Amino acid sequence: MSDNSNLKGVLLALVAFGVFSTHDVVVKYLGGTYSPFQIVFFSVLFGFPLVTLMLLRDRAEANLIPKHPLWAGARTLAAVVTGSCAFYAFSVLPLAQVYAILFASPLLITIMAIPLLGERVGLRRGAAVVVGLAGVIVVLQPGQTELTLGHAAGLLAACTGAFASVVVRKIGRDERPVVLILYPMIANFLLMGAALPFVYEPMQGQDVAGIAVMAAFALIGSSCLIFAYRLAPAVMVAPMQYSQILWATLFGVLLFDEGLDGATVIGVAIIIASGLYIVLREDRRRASSTTPVLRTRMRPGMPGAPRISPFLRRNKDDDDRKD
Repeated sequence: MSDNSNLKGVLLALVAFGVFSTHDVVVKYLGGTYSPFQIVFFSVLFGFPLVTLMLLRDRAEANLIPKHPLWAGARTLAAVVTGSCAFYAFSVLPLAQVYAILFASPLLITIMAIPLLGERVGLRRGAAVVVGLAGVIVVLQPGQTELTLGHAAGLLAACTGAFASVVVRKIGRDERPVVLILYPMIANFLLMGAALPFVYEPMQGQDVAGIAVMAAFALIGSSCLIFAYRLAPAVMVAPMQYSQILWATLFGVLLFDEGLDGATVIGVAIIIASGLYIVLREDRRRASSTTPVLRTRMRPGMPGAPRISPFLRRNKDDDDRKD
């Protein structure tokens, strides 16, 4: 892989996560008026046509029955919880705090990969996970800061998002991309639609346009991330997710009058350092065929977005050489 290709991949990843951060700003803006159930419902509704266009490329002659129904069902449920919880957290918490909590997902993936994938986690990686989770505690400051439902929602989103990512690693090679993408979207559409009569607020035209922008940003960000992983090794692309904390700080100050307190800065630094250590160590070891962090290319908390991993299976051979 040439240096020029690597640079393009890194830049595309930075663009992708910048777009994702802008998507989250729209979520936060809409969350000040509307229930997360309503936002998720219309996000999925607007996402269907865009995802359908991408799925038209899947010409495999097969049905939509999953080959691993229990795991597919568990992942679908986890994806529904992740989306609604993440949207709620973005609505009520400072952007930087939400990202700090969601940054724990790679650490949780490493833990969950032990029982679910048979991954062996050595002493150093295990210590890095513990340190990273300690960073989350520093951000939350239990005992000093009143923990709210928003904090609980963010933590739950991190956990369920990590679980969904590990399940994709477990069954992703057997399941069709259309199954992995459409089942969570349909579940979100049905469940959020059932809740809609109880929480619905009439939407102004500009807010409907905001939902459409969210769906477009989800597609654009996901597409950029797909190409980033095809151009550059995962060890170079994956750490770019941490650039979102810079966007969160900028957007928080300019748009929502938010600032970064000392505990958040220290906690984020600890989480990022531990996450980077795990990613770099996994790339160096390459001892396991189920390396969970490097091979998980999903952006949690976006119920209307296509998932990254299935689309990369088309280039599996090239991808393995990168990793």
